[in-house]
Amino acid sequence: MVFDVFGTLVYMRERRRPFRRLVGLLEARGRHGQAGDAARIMSRDVGLAGAAALLGAELVAQELASLERDLQAELASVRLFDDTAATLQALRARGLRLGLCSNLAAPYAPPVRALLPFELDAYAWSFEVGAVKPDPAIYAHVCERLGCAPAEVLMIGDTRADDWLGPRDFGMHSRWLRREGGDTREETIAGLDQVPAEVERLAD
Repeated sequence: MVFDVFGTLVYMRERRRPFRRLVGLLEARGRHGQAGDAARIMSRDVGLAGAAALLGAELVAQELASLERDLQAELASVRLFDDTAATLQALRARGLRLGLCSNLAAPYAPPVRALLPFELDAYAWSFEVGAVKPDPAIYAHVCERLGCAPAEVLMIGDTRADDWLGPRDFGMHSRWLRREGGDTREETIAGLDQVPAEVERLAD
């Protein structure tokens, strides 16, 4: 069983988007943003200063301090969704191996792990794997860490390409989490409380 992280298990009460602000600062200096900028940052174990270096720039102290304040405010505002802990505990009680698979800048991982009700069995952080969803390499990594074949794994996430179609194309089972509701298509769910029933359905 594999979960996406932000928008699926956790959310931020205060969004400051410091990495996006960083790219904006560099664009103001004349560097044109590139389509792969976000992926480059999320596939490296770097903070804000390291991300700037990856993009070929160096921040002055005042700029870095401002971005760091925004980053710390975001990290302090990370919260579990109301249905996260109970769902993870119910799945663990069934004896399932559990993992995370997330496109994430490195500083966001520690607060997520601190909030989880227990240590999971596998973590596929993009900045550790060196690949971002929907690259098959990140799905392969989490399946390997779980000790499961792709066909034995169900992934849940809130992003269509990364968490629903990508895993399915890799051979995993997947469900698209649409917390806003109103979507009755097959393979979509409106909350994590529906995950145990999906597990039962796949086991039949």
